[in-house]
Amino acid sequence: MYLSIIQIARNTFRETLRDPIFFILLLCSLILIGLLPECALFVFREQKKLVIDSSLATILSFGWIIAVLASAHTITREIDKGTISLILSKPVKRYSVILAKILGIFAALTVFVLLNSLAALIALRVAKDQFRLEYIALGIYFGTILLACFYGGVRNYLSGESFVMNSSLGLMYALPTITLLIAFIPVNGKLVYFASSLVPAMLLILFAVLIIGIIAISLSTCLNTVSNLLVCFIVFTSGLMSDYLVGRFANTNWIASILYGLIPNWQMFWLVDAITAGETIPIEYLLWASLYAIILIFVFTIFAVVLFQDREVGR
Repeated sequence: MYLSIIQIARNTFRETLRDPIFFILLLCSLILIGLLPECALFVFREQKKLVIDSSLATILSFGWIIAVLASAHTITREIDKGTISLILSKPVKRYSVILAKILGIFAALTVFVLLNSLAALIALRVAKDQFRLEYIALGIYFGTILLACFYGGVRNYLSGESFVMNSSLGLMYALPTITLLIAFIPVNGKLVYFASSLVPAMLLILFAVLIIGIIAISLSTCLNTVSNLLVCFIVFTSGLMSDYLVGRFANTNWIASILYGLIPNWQMFWLVDAITAGETIPIEYLLWASLYAIILIFVFTIFAVVLFQDREVGR
């Protein structure tokens, strides 16, 4: 059973990377984050806040869109076409299939958040000085993106392999490498390392993206792509306002307390103001946020398994 889960999860991960919309959104987010230092020229000594706030907002917004589209590509489409019945015709349990799909999509979402987090660190490094951008680092960054696309094009031309997947794999190998390289480029003769305080905030954003991902996966077993996108948008916006909508009534109304627990509170994962104010995220807060994310992922995983258990998949 474990081998089948690993194999299906690996195929789901590769399928997601082969999806053109995944690469397009990844490319758009990387380019958008890379251009943020240029916008820092129009603020006064607030370039750090601009880059951090806009980068994390870009990762979160693009992340939940990719989560919905990836679940639609690997689950909804296979259910509608009946191709998932080929997997179920083998000695594989239904819950194994949905768990493997979850692991594969989670791996793709983690790659997306990781690459964009590295881009955010580079953008913050480029915008260190209000009046002097590090154009060498910026040129290396955009050159790496072009090189990854060139690598995907060459592989596609020579062996007919997927341009999208090879370009994504090129970014996975190249971006961490050039991030380390840029860290050793001196500024005014001194080494300036990346802001390590930003790492916990990025980890919290990863939790938020994974939560919206598991919600999209569970809904993809019974809804089409448009409906899934709409419901996830409602959940996303409701979670941003959950403190005001139901949180203030949670102590006096049991229905409100249940809703407050079920609706993900995205504010718990958004600590940009604390980072830009120079404060450090406590390890205790990070652990509690991790536990909160794990509980939500576990609940919606059970929900996805239950919904998929009796779902008609054959035509």
